[in-house]
Amino acid sequence: MATKKTSMFTLTERIAVTDGNATFATIDLGSYVDVGDRQSLQVHSVDFIFQGNSADTDLVTDIGVGKEVLVQVSDLNRGRIVFADDRSLVASAALMIDSQQGVHQAADLYPDNYGKGSDDGRFVVNDQLYICTRCIGNPTTGYNVTVRVNASIVSLSAKDFMAIAIQSTAADN
Repeated sequence: MATKKTSMFTLTERIAVTDGNATFATIDLGSYVDVGDRQSLQVHSVDFIFQGNSADTDLVTDIGVGKEVLVQVSDLNRGRIVFADDRSLVASAALMIDSQQGVHQAADLYPDNYGKGSDDGRFVVNDQLYICTRCIGNPTTGYNVTVRVNASIVSLSAKDFMAIAIQSTAADN
């Protein structure tokens, strides 16, 4: 199983979006993942923070009513929003802005919180996390999504590391 090498820490990336096209960002994990030492990143939870075009503007005004914002974190670059059964998917969220009811946020993936135990979490052996966000319809002026990944570095047994690496490779197909 996994042996913790660090306490939990947070990796953060913000994406600014101005149109309805998919927008991408990455979180570099090259300093955290080491194949030779069977070192992996253990993701404990992923938080999504939605803000307007600037930090202190109204989100509903900047995105516009009748819009849906999707955001996903994966350990392979798919170049688009993917279905929930994609094995590379680490976390996902949706924000819906309805002209009648206001703002609604829904986590759309089995949990984005994997627990805090030493065996709980999603192990990532790839050297990047990929973030994709898209607004269904063009936002009025734009919005920002901040992704906060709470993680720790662990060493895996040779069998566990190989199983995760094979699964990740198989997910690439």
